[in-house]
Amino acid sequence: MHFIKKRITIFLIIGFTLNALGQSKIKGKIIDKDNGIILSNVQITNLNNPTSVVSNLNGTFEISEASTYSFKKEGYLEKILDLKHDSYYIIQLMMNPSELNEVIINSNHIPKKLKEAVTSINIVPLKAIELGNDINIASVLNRTPGVFMQSGALNTNRITIRGIGSRNLFGTAKIRAYFKDIPLTTGSGETTIEDFELNTISRFEIVKGAASSIYGAGLGGTVHITPKNAFLNQSAINTGISVGSFGLSKGTININHGNATHSFRATQSYTHSDGYRENNKYNRQTFSINSSHYLNKKNELSFLASYVDLKAFIPSSINEETFLNSPKSAAFTWKQSQGFENSKRAIFGLSWNYQYNNHIKQITSIFTSFHDAYEPRPFNILKENTLAMGIRSRILGNSKLFNKTFNWTLGGELFKDTYKSETFENLYRNFPNGTGSVEGNQLSNFKERRSYYNAFFETTYKLSRNTILSTGLNLNQTSYNLKDKFPISANNLDQSGSFKFKNIISPKFGISNQISKNIGIYSNISHGFSPISLDETLLPDGQLNTNLKPETGWNFEIGTRGTFINNRLQFNLTLYRLSIKNLLVSRRTAQDEFIGINAGSTKHDGLELSLNYQWLQKEILSINTFVNYTFNNFKFKEFIDGENNFSGNDLTGVPSDIFNTGINIESSFGIYGNINFQYVGDMPITDSNNLYSDSYSLTNFKIGYKTSFNKKLNFNLFLGINNIFDETYASQILINASGFNGNAPRYYYPGNPLNYYTGMNINYVF
Repeated sequence: MHFIKKRITIFLIIGFTLNALGQSKIKGKIIDKDNGIILSNVQITNLNNPTSVVSNLNGTFEISEASTYSFKKEGYLEKILDLKHDSYYIIQLMMNPSELNEVIINSNHIPKKLKEAVTSINIVPLKAIELGNDINIASVLNRTPGVFMQSGALNTNRITIRGIGSRNLFGTAKIRAYFKDIPLTTGSGETTIEDFELNTISRFEIVKGAASSIYGAGLGGTVHITPKNAFLNQSAINTGISVGSFGLSKGTININHGNATHSFRATQSYTHSDGYRENNKYNRQTFSINSSHYLNKKNELSFLASYVDLKAFIPSSINEETFLNSPKSAAFTWKQSQGFENSKRAIFGLSWNYQYNNHIKQITSIFTSFHDAYEPRPFNILKENTLAMGIRSRILGNSKLFNKTFNWTLGGELFKDTYKSETFENLYRNFPNGTGSVEGNQLSNFKERRSYYNAFFETTYKLSRNTILSTGLNLNQTSYNLKDKFPISANNLDQSGSFKFKNIISPKFGISNQISKNIGIYSNISHGFSPISLDETLLPDGQLNTNLKPETGWNFEIGTRGTFINNRLQFNLTLYRLSIKNLLVSRRTAQDEFIGINAGSTKHDGLELSLNYQWLQKEILSINTFVNYTFNNFKFKEFIDGENNFSGNDLTGVPSDIFNTGINIESSFGIYGNINFQYVGDMPITDSNNLYSDSYSLTNFKIGYKTSFNKKLNFNLFLGINNIFDETYASQILINASGFNGNAPRYYYPGNPLNYYTGMNINYVF
């Protein structure tokens, strides 16, 4: 009998053991929904019993019991899921806008909490993007301290960061931008982000100043755009339509599909506006695809494609008298020639993320883009084509150095583009009024090859529990090659040639310290530069000016960020000095001809402040306010242009200060709304400072109603009013404009008067 009991006991032990072994573990990884960054130390709690675990440094977790679990991490919204056996889960957590300092950022490729960053970085979350309409990106960026976007029309914009780029006459320069890992900046340093559909963007991370050693040439900073990803384990379709003043109409459709390890999102949009001014019609169609694929524990792939088809007429700038008395008017010659921009652009990128082990991973992206444009202008007709391609790869590691955390990234970026441009006579004057532009004889034909490489290295070292030291180094080499394909003659000299910069090394040093649980301070010293465009190197005789030097600068910065009053008040305060030498000035030699000269240096002293306060955070009602302030004290330290000495004058094209404030309200019964106020100080229009633009204030309002008919169908109705008090203002300034043939200089782009928009969104989850 004893023998039989012993045998039974052994069999039972073996049976229970086999049964336990047969129950597979539940495993998974936790990531930031927007940028895919792994999230460590996420608390995972079984809601049916008091047990809990946390995700490790690689964001992975392992549990044994199938149940309902909550996932919590500071800076992110809680997520509750039912987990089952025999499954591998990718858990996506959404950022909590009320705890931005705790959010994991990726702007410098070494993931870390925003509060631990050693540089001035601003996050513009999805909720901030959705405060206004989804037509113009300017209202989104202008709420960021230190950033100022002038918008003369939907397709005529200029972005400056800490005053850098203000002297660029047309478009944005000296600022880098990336759409995920794909450069949006051309080989000559020009950046265009306003054509992107706002409905495809979930977040902006803006690094200000020459403080981003891993992105290379960009004195002003870097705008990093994060596209919206699809939800895993969810399929949905979202449609939206809106109409508004000046013939505005817009329609969008979003299709989302995701299973346990793959997600797909496609967005199509169409936007039309007649515009406030003459010759101001705007038509844009966009299409984008974004997909993510978690192949296994070590391999992830993502694909991104974006296509924009744009035709926008150009009213151009007008003189002061017309601006004050007839702001709807287009510039006379632009109206007569019916000048417009017709362009098609696309970008494609494929990223591969490979995890070698718990301490090292590699991220590699390959990308290509093209841009075709046809632009009839009063002085000529421009045809241009750009084809770009490149690769960006980096290795990220974490280890221990003297028993303290040491994170590093090492990588490089290779970029090449080929730019072809032709100009033709515009014969509109030879035809009856209303005919518009007519193409004539060819005037020029260029083919330009541009290339650069960045090699970068950056580290963060945890000196102590509360102190982080960061160092970085960037090596950049940029070169141009120009081939003049137009027949050579006495009136058309051969402008072919090559221009190659010397290798430029840009270091960065920074430190941050958490002086308490809720308050941190940081400081950094960094170097940056901006390349010269090939056009600026051309002299009137057709030769290349090899004596030109790129603008270079040092950024000195100190700041603090943190929270008060039980985390209800978030604040950021930064003081900085940015010193630029070899100031590059575009000197106009004819109506459409400029040459570049190094004319001196500038000093940018500034203050940036942002406050966010949560007045009420209840299930039934939430109320929060924000205040952003920028103070600019930017001077020409030394500026001698020919016989003119502008040393000591205010930097042209930058407002003295900018103030933004607003209040946002959301309720559980569906009603939401916000009101935003912006003040922009006066700004010098000419280098001599004999003319300034007037300061102005804008007030915008939006109210809406959200409701769910059932668990699958959601509805959103909204109405917005911009420029409530019908302020007259210049939304963009053309600095140092010159008058030709006795005409007054055309400095001003009139801003839109009082206008409205209304629309609705419908979302259905399958």
